[in-house]
Amino acid sequence: MKVHSDSFVDGAAIPVEFAFGRIDPASHVALSDNRNPHLAWSEAPVGTKSFAVVCHDSDVPSSGEDVNQEGREVPSTLPRVDFFHWVLVDLPASQTEIAAGEFSSGVTPKGKRGPGTRQGARQGVNDYTGWFAADQDMAGDYYGYDGPCPPWNDSIIHHYHFTVYALDVDVLPLMGRFTGAEALKVIERHALGRARITGTFTLNPRLAG
Repeated sequence: MKVHSDSFVDGAAIPVEFAFGRIDPASHVALSDNRNPHLAWSEAPVGTKSFAVVCHDSDVPSSGEDVNQEGREVPSTLPRVDFFHWVLVDLPASQTEIAAGEFSSGVTPKGKRGPGTRQGARQGVNDYTGWFAADQDMAGDYYGYDGPCPPWNDSIIHHYHFTVYALDVDVLPLMGRFTGAEALKVIERHALGRARITGTFTLNPRLAG
């Protein structure tokens, strides 16, 4: 399989319009346009019955002790964990493209509705669900795509991996509300092929150039 995007180049920076947050000189971070990027794929294996799209950040700090703290920086030596930004399943086999902004355009406090969405597909909850759980103004189930918003004081640039999976089932056997980690376990059991494109993003002015 192959995948490409008109929104960003593989290995290069993701434009700020596709991020949840943007650099703000006064407050470090402000809300951005939060549009999902364009994705297109081809050369799916014979027998493909549906597609799934998963986006995850592989560079999230494993400890929040230094995250977004004045006068401190998250060290590059800190172990990193995955953070799911988008889980989209049950895309029909006839679909080979997602338009920019088709599934997300703007930040929705308390999260977008789900799991049902466009094209008859379903979306899982992303990891902003846990991140905002203690925030009275933002807490909720965050279905679908919500883009990059790494710590503004992180010492490394984050990598966002968009993976398209070709699956051997029309409907992925997941019921109700599901997370990225839960979906990925089932996706792996039904994957006939996959293709990935990776973009980078930072909110640290020192690294943004």
